Amino acid sequence: MRSALYVPGDAPGKLAGAARWGADELIVDLEDAVPAARKAEARRAVADWLAGAPQGPRSWVRINPGEAGAADLHAVTWPVLAGVCMAKAETYAQLIAVNDLLSELEKARGIEPGTFGIVPLLESASAVLDAPRLARAPRVVRLQIGEADLRADLGVEPGPDERELLFARSQVVLASAAAGIEAPMAPVSTDFRDLDGLRASTAALKRLGFGGRACIHPAQIQVVNEVFTPSADEVARAHDLIVRYEAAATAGDGVCVDADGRLVDEAVVRSARRLLARRGRDGRGRR
Repeated sequence: MRSALYVPGDAPGKLAGAARWGADELIVDLEDAVPAARKAEARRAVADWLAGAPQGPRSWVRINPGEAGAADLHAVTWPVLAGVCMAKAETYAQLIAVNDLLSELEKARGIEPGTFGIVPLLESASAVLDAPRLARAPRVVRLQIGEADLRADLGVEPGPDERELLFARSQVVLASAAAGIEAPMAPVSTDFRDLDGLRASTAALKRLGFGGRACIHPAQIQVVNEVFTPSADEVARAHDLIVRYEAAATAGDGVCVDADGRLVDEAVVRSARRLLARRGRDGRGRR
């Protein structure tokens, strides 16, 4: 997972063409992108699209909070769906309730238990502070921050380097690593015309520990994919490092020297293995 493109659920034409834009995943939105008066129409449109067994990127549906979310789940739990993104996830109890309903729907529809994952969207101060517990809830595969709501909740106005959001972002990265789930997805950039700014901010989020980034416009996808795809040089250096370390281990040594003459131990090699695993899932070697 490097990129995920949001697609409004009430736009069948956009749904039909979404796979061609090159995102690794799609997030079909039944929440903010759909006016209240069109929720039922959007559910039918998404259900029809899923019934056609769409080929291409792994697909998620962002569901509404509360009772509307339950109606969303009844409409969209088709076997081709990867799972649901829970808008405004606040408590462990909410995640348990969605887990239980997904289990009921899987059983009723003859779908293998555990098919659907959950991605909680943390959009408030309380959700971010409770991230370590939310990350360990059943079915949770990764976390995501909804920063528009979070900024409003915190009352912050980020500057150019967005340091005001550093704690919240780091909290979500730490919680994900501690729970052993996927690295979190970085928040969207609403300025889809500033691709240079997008590249710089995406690189910063990658350094912080995010594993990919959500996109609101197809123009953002290529930049995000490039940032989160290891370069040929990075791959070559990782391969070389692992070869050196394994040779040292065979000789009975716990450390080795890399191509630049620096001492390397298992912790550094673990990062190299993670990079190669990511390379195996990118756009040229996607699994």
